Amino acid sequence: MLRSPMEINTVGLVILIALLLVWNLDFVATLLNLKALSPELPREFADVFDAERYARSQDYTRESARFGIVESLVSLFSLLVFWFLGGFGWLDGLARSVFDSEIAVGLLFLSLLYLGHWLIQLPLSVHSTFVIEERFGFNKTSPATFVADQVKSLLLAAVLGLPLAAGILWIFSHVGLAWLWAWLFFTAVQLVLMWLAPAVILPLFNKFTPMEDGALREAIERMAGKCGFPLGEISVMDGSKRSTKANAYFTGFGRTKKIALYDTLVEEQEQDELVAVLAHEIGHFKCRHILQRLAVAILQGALLFWLLGLCIRPGGAFASQLFEAFGVAGFPVHVGLVLFGILFSPASRLLGILSNAWSRRHEFEADAYAARVMESPAPLARALKKLSAKNLSNLTPHPLRVLLDYSHPPMIERLRALRSGT
Repeated sequence: MLRSPMEINTVGLVILIALLLVWNLDFVATLLNLKALSPELPREFADVFDAERYARSQDYTRESARFGIVESLVSLFSLLVFWFLGGFGWLDGLARSVFDSEIAVGLLFLSLLYLGHWLIQLPLSVHSTFVIEERFGFNKTSPATFVADQVKSLLLAAVLGLPLAAGILWIFSHVGLAWLWAWLFFTAVQLVLMWLAPAVILPLFNKFTPMEDGALREAIERMAGKCGFPLGEISVMDGSKRSTKANAYFTGFGRTKKIALYDTLVEEQEQDELVAVLAHEIGHFKCRHILQRLAVAILQGALLFWLLGLCIRPGGAFASQLFEAFGVAGFPVHVGLVLFGILFSPASRLLGILSNAWSRRHEFEADAYAARVMESPAPLARALKKLSAKNLSNLTPHPLRVLLDYSHPPMIERLRALRSGT
């Protein structure tokens, strides 16, 4: 039977209000972002945007914003319906009707919940890829590639996620000071996956071809030597297999670290621009941004597992209200993991403001580093402007949207910082 929100206890009511407030904050930010679209092209981009491309970038922003509202509504509505219909308690009961082992029950519960979420998101993903991205000329994903990606993602989630979940469930069920050991286990798995990702996981989805010898590679090697950067593998990734959008990234650590350039980026950029983009990525390494983010993520994980232990402690007053609010009998750890995620999601959304601000600062520092290495800000500035035009970026985002979601500064701010030397 549908439960009225008025029947939810104090903890449930607080969670419900927080979820609705965060959704409304995002909705307001989206409306302000659309209102901030300016008909006048910023002069900094006059050499890469014509009137038609600029209008197209604004249309893309509008379409993406409308779709984002639909996505968030579907996510919120499906959660609330499942919650108020007693779905969490029902799913726990269903899993217990299949298995007796608490670990097996937990894994089935989490798997069915994950599959349900995947099924809800699948039509949205199809629409985003084959309607919106197709309409604006970005999509290169074939139906076969899309299906293969979905199957690989599900298999990867099973192969990696189920053992991780089993370990955490076992620790919370059998070990004293469980939050500490669960955090250590989770952190160890994270580090192993970071090490494996460039060599094992990423190649499941894309082909990485070592950059050929030639003028570009020689220029990159000279720049890396100048930076004192231990140059590992430089790869060109077949990004054009799925999209015309361009990018570059740095991943992994130790001997498995990889700098990857999208083939679409290599095709669009001049040699000095590509070298400047890589100098920016190396700047993150030289400024110790990667180590800093890793350290903070590990410490944040410790805090989350400590809070998790407090929130789902059997017999605790808070845990009792939390499980009761979601119609779950007892204190099953697997349900507690999910409920804690729901409980913490509004706080996580707001804490993301600090994380994004820190990330934007790192981007400015990496830009400045690249300008110093290149002995001029011009190559990186040209590369960034071309990326904006290629990806139909929103050139005039509203400050609230930036505050909430932007891990990179708006492009116009990066260009002005490069020009001023800050």
